[in-house]
Amino acid sequence: MHLIFPLISSLLYVAAAMFFKQAASRGVGPWRTAVVCNGLTGIVFLTLWPLGGSFPGMAWLWQPLVVAGLFVGGQILTFLALDKGDVSIATPVIGIKLILVAVFTTWLLTTPVRPSLWVAAALSVLGIALLHRGPRGGQAHVGRTILLALAAGAAYALFDVLVMKWAPAWGIGRFLPITMFIAAVLSLGFIPLFSQSLGSISGLQWRPLLCGSLLMAAQAMILINTLAISQDGTAVNVIYNLRGLWSVAAVWFVGHWFGNEEKQLGGETLGWRLAGAMVLSAAIVLVFVK
Repeated sequence: MHLIFPLISSLLYVAAAMFFKQAASRGVGPWRTAVVCNGLTGIVFLTLWPLGGSFPGMAWLWQPLVVAGLFVGGQILTFLALDKGDVSIATPVIGIKLILVAVFTTWLLTTPVRPSLWVAAALSVLGIALLHRGPRGGQAHVGRTILLALAAGAAYALFDVLVMKWAPAWGIGRFLPITMFIAAVLSLGFIPLFSQSLGSISGLQWRPLLCGSLLMAAQAMILINTLAISQDGTAVNVIYNLRGLWSVAAVWFVGHWFGNEEKQLGGETLGWRLAGAMVLSAAIVLVFVK
């Protein structure tokens, strides 16, 4: 039943990505997006404090600091990918973290991974490859988008594994709020990179920025808590990787609501991405194979 939560997160993530792309098209920029999004995420995660836990001491504060750094790194790499690239390319490619989670889980947690989950992870990677085949419609930033998305996926993968490794000793009500508060503080380091101040953001820009930030914070809370409690990183991430499928569907069916123009890539690209969606569906089925 815990796999229902990453499914919800995957839907919220794609909605957030569509809003962030809209904000980018209106000139908000990745650095201001990161500060606003991570600030709101830090506030949302403070609501977990009443759940309790323990504070091992200042000597162990490096653990949430490392995890916060990985989270901020993954976030800014994602925003940079969305700033110039396509949602339907960046979001599926970030799913490469599936195989990395499996590798990091084996290395860092010394936990055996079911053979079926390795196959599911491999199929997910194949699905991602199919999702971004076909003509790019003159998109000049595809290569950079893929590299940024891959780097974001690696940061998120290590983040997931370390949350599973370290959160239990602290408790959900301590590790995650402290981590996300640190992430919000670290994000303030992006302020010198702003092209304009936060005060210069117009109402037209604030709407997609706030909507995207709130949705991203909500999906992060759902996903990270599921990872910390279930300790089932590979299965959770295979389900979460449905966001690659949702991103393609969102671009084609509701992209115009966000002013997204990726639908103009044409029918051939849609065909490849539908093939990728079928492979991803097969990966989802394998999650339930013992």
